[in-house]
Amino acid sequence: MDDIVIGIDASTTAVKAIAFTRDGEELFQARETYPLSNPKPSHFEQDAEHWWTALLGALKQVTEAVGAFRVAAISIAHQRETFTLVDSAGKPLIPAILWLDERARPQVIRLSAELGREAIRDWSGKPPDPTPALYAIAWLAEHQPQVLHQAAALVDVHGFFVQRLTGRLVTCTASADPLGLLDVERGTWHPRLVAAAGLQMEQLPDLVAPGAICGGLSATAAQLTGLRAGTPVVAGAGDGQAMGLGMGVYGEGKSYLSLGSGVVSGCYSGKVKTSDAFRTLVSPTGSGFMLETVLRSGMQLVDWIVRTTGSPSAAALEKAALEVAAGSEGLLVMPYWAGVMSPYWDGAARGAIVGLSLDHRPEHLFRAVLEGIAFEQAVATEAMEAQAGGQAAMIAAGGGTNCVLLMQIMASVLERPISVSPVNEAAALGAAMLAAAAVGWFASPEAAAKAMAAAPTMHVDPVDGLVAGYRGRKAIYRDLYQATRDIHVRLSALNATSG
Repeated sequence: MDDIVIGIDASTTAVKAIAFTRDGEELFQARETYPLSNPKPSHFEQDAEHWWTALLGALKQVTEAVGAFRVAAISIAHQRETFTLVDSAGKPLIPAILWLDERARPQVIRLSAELGREAIRDWSGKPPDPTPALYAIAWLAEHQPQVLHQAAALVDVHGFFVQRLTGRLVTCTASADPLGLLDVERGTWHPRLVAAAGLQMEQLPDLVAPGAICGGLSATAAQLTGLRAGTPVVAGAGDGQAMGLGMGVYGEGKSYLSLGSGVVSGCYSGKVKTSDAFRTLVSPTGSGFMLETVLRSGMQLVDWIVRTTGSPSAAALEKAALEVAAGSEGLLVMPYWAGVMSPYWDGAARGAIVGLSLDHRPEHLFRAVLEGIAFEQAVATEAMEAQAGGQAAMIAAGGGTNCVLLMQIMASVLERPISVSPVNEAAALGAAMLAAAAVGWFASPEAAAKAMAAAPTMHVDPVDGLVAGYRGRKAIYRDLYQATRDIHVRLSALNATSG
């Protein structure tokens, strides 16, 4: 029948395989988890074989539920920046190094000095920061040169899966781009960045555009998953870009806002643009680019407040915080608990709570954290949209959309209505859209997104009585990073010396 496509989302914690119909309806979902290792401070790793076992398990469940004969194609979205090294048989040689890993901060400094900070940013689209794999690969070149030299290939999650599923060493530009090795404008490996990482060009997978068919499912993979041999494996994208596509953000005039553990926002640009205000990524449609801002501490900061204050739950704190006036009675929070990426790219930066008094209670701190997240997003959005070409309609998704107070504050600080996407698994749906276009259901990924993305049914408007006050506090918030920057640098240096 070939009336179903499977979208795969291989996140930091699990593989989800979801069967979707032509209109974007979710028929069946399977989820298989895997562990995360933290062997040393700032080191985050996984066994890539755990990814593979999880993928096989999830695909087999979906196949058994819907029938292999119905599956027209599969496509993959995945955790970005994460990579491993494999031998000629595709076997991992090292634990995969995750996007969370920060071991390579010294390599960020070294390569920025050697190549030029602006050159790296303009070539790759990403200001120097430990998140892109470029720096962790350079760390391997310094600390484990033999294994880097022996590796047949470096693969992202997408490339690892495609090789296992089809036998072809190939990945997608929208998947490989976050590694930081790609010439973002040309969509090819950048020789200077590859050499700076300590790699040879022949150690990298072939590149195809998102939505291209990477190959057919091998007989072995078909037997392991229950799918039909030859089922097309379609090039997907990194989970951030795929999520935006799944939410219906694929062209000018819209932006996505993911309120998860971190806060990620992105908008489309027809032309390549680079800046410290955002990261530039290959669009999941294969046409144009996505400009993206990242705040590492989002809803995980809310969880931290709940734990630290000993409150029974976030819901209980939110209920109490509803009685706190806007501005949290003089509190201002800079939410850099995990450092800052855009727009400062400062690894030494840390969170700050300004204005505490004996009158403040946990609910004041809770509201101030929500306000700080919103102020940070507003500053980031304004900088991004100044270069993207104007204010865009915003669609939000993620766990944070369940916090009514956060959504009210966010709309008021951003001074625009925010739509809430009804899609629960937007990254997997984005991958499914690419699969649907690849097998001819639709003329393009954009057409697939238009047909398969569910229209938002919930909208949150700014509260008129809050807008002016938040505008004034946002102006003060803008100065908070500069006021604390040198203090955090000095503290970081002191900690390094004492450590």
